[in-house]
Amino acid sequence: MRKTILLILTASAFILSGCSAVNVVRPEDDSSLILPAHKYELRSAREVSGRQGIATDGRDFWVSGSTTLARYDKEWNLLKINEAPFKGYDLEVNHIGDIDIYDNELYLGVEYFMDGVGSNIQVAVYDADTLELKRAFPFNADSGQLECSGIAVDPDSKTVWMCSWVGEESGRYLYGYDLTTGSYKGKVHMHMPPQWIQGIAYYDGSIYITADDGTADDKEPDHLYRTKITGGATDCLVTLERTFDDVPFQGEIEGLTFDGSSKTFHLLYNRGARIVLGMPRGFYEGYDHEISEVLTYGIR
Repeated sequence: MRKTILLILTASAFILSGCSAVNVVRPEDDSSLILPAHKYELRSAREVSGRQGIATDGRDFWVSGSTTLARYDKEWNLLKINEAPFKGYDLEVNHIGDIDIYDNELYLGVEYFMDGVGSNIQVAVYDADTLELKRAFPFNADSGQLECSGIAVDPDSKTVWMCSWVGEESGRYLYGYDLTTGSYKGKVHMHMPPQWIQGIAYYDGSIYITADDGTADDKEPDHLYRTKITGGATDCLVTLERTFDDVPFQGEIEGLTFDGSSKTFHLLYNRGARIVLGMPRGFYEGYDHEISEVLTYGIR
């Protein structure tokens, strides 16, 4: 009997040891993994030319529209705008999502988008000064990504991350490309993924994601989410970071960016237009055009 008990205990220890070797982290045992990382206080709103994405290098701002790229100074004076940014592509494209900046280059997720369906996805790099296309990464069609709503540069792991607005399987993953070579590194499965992802940014070791998951017709707010991807991980847990119940009008959340030097968070938000399958379809009462604004929050 004692030998039997010993064998059972030994086998149990072996199983437990094997499980722990996988190094599974239980988020429910660590509140820092499931609680917001910051507090956000709305400071200002600035109307801009562009409804998709925003990036900053701490000095200037860049804003993307579906078919435009614009550069603003720190006081939101328009410095330059490119209203024909699709020159130089081999495949037909008509849509820019959220953007990012790294080493004076703009990173764009570009595609052909119509009625909720994306194709001809490009990982494009533009000159931040001229706003002209410099090069494009070879997109991996076997990744399962069906659309690109945003792109973010993680300089720590040298990874360019892409996200998908299209839900189901495509929207459950973040897709990584090597920042130096442009080669596809793989995708990371999000646990509790947001619905209708619009933007993505990397800040202070974490990835932040905006989701147009509130029904504007019912005046429901959209949300900001946070996740962390460790080296070589195939999955990550998504945490609710902020509910935007303080915006001027419940419309459509878009891109985002952080400025660590000023401890500010900048959110692109659209209001006025009724959006169906990602396309404008008329206006809400009191509006005759869509307004795109950058909402600036102080963070702590």
